[in-house]
Amino acid sequence: MRALGIASGLAAASIWGGMYVVSKVILDVIPPFMLVTARLVLGAGAIGLIVAARGGLKGSRGQILGALGVGVVGYGLSLGLQFIGTRLSTAANASLVTTASPAFIFLFGVVLLRERARMSGLIGLVMATLGVLAVIDPRSASLDRGLLWGNLALLGASVTWGLYSVLVKVASRKLTTLEVSLLAFLGGLPLSVPAALLEARAGPIGPIDTGVVFGVLYLGLVSTALAMFLWNKSLALLDAGLVAVLFFAQPVVGAALAALILHETLGPGFWVGAVLIGGGLLVAGRAPRSQPGPAEWGRGEVG
Repeated sequence: MRALGIASGLAAASIWGGMYVVSKVILDVIPPFMLVTARLVLGAGAIGLIVAARGGLKGSRGQILGALGVGVVGYGLSLGLQFIGTRLSTAANASLVTTASPAFIFLFGVVLLRERARMSGLIGLVMATLGVLAVIDPRSASLDRGLLWGNLALLGASVTWGLYSVLVKVASRKLTTLEVSLLAFLGGLPLSVPAALLEARAGPIGPIDTGVVFGVLYLGLVSTALAMFLWNKSLALLDAGLVAVLFFAQPVVGAALAALILHETLGPGFWVGAVLIGGGLLVAGRAPRSQPGPAEWGRGEVG
């Protein structure tokens, strides 16, 4: 189960590795909250079909409401802030600022879940952070004052994503990963839909061509439905501190895909960063899992 959790987290981070370039292109046509809403509807539809085929939701009313609240944080606030920040800032800034998410995941795991801040986990987190900085090169980021609100939105996205990730772990103690994923998607809609309607009233969207359609489908079905399910599965099986380190696979995969598809050159920083991130994952992965709390004892299927 530990290997499954690690594989799921790495797969989710890898999928997100190619997301920022797609998001940046689509956001030139579709406003942020319209795109968030499209992603959530597509993700909820895909996961909802599977949940329905397995007999529907089985949690109590309180568990369902709790998971919906998790979605407000993760998909109403964090995803919205991420898209706003990406639109108002730059792709390089988005890649850089969102690397703070693992630190917040680790912090919230210690504060809210009472996970032990083991030295191996801290060392692994520091190694992976240095590796990410080597890969994305902070010198490519812009601190122009005109990008301030975009950068602040990206920082807010990092904080709320860290909180969301820990809250998913709490919700997964009683509900399956599929149920948590579906309810979280639905929980984001009460915030994203009104904001999308305001955007629609503000002005028309850009021309929708085949590329935009495929981009939205990728963001909704792959980056949302599949990747979020895998991320939630990883959080259900592993300590939040270890999952935080898995997140760092994202920039490595993103840079590798840029080299493969866009023929961008990989400098020595990429290889140094890849080694540091891999080493950080190995160090963090050696830490023993925290003992489960009473709510987890005797718990059955997780999704």
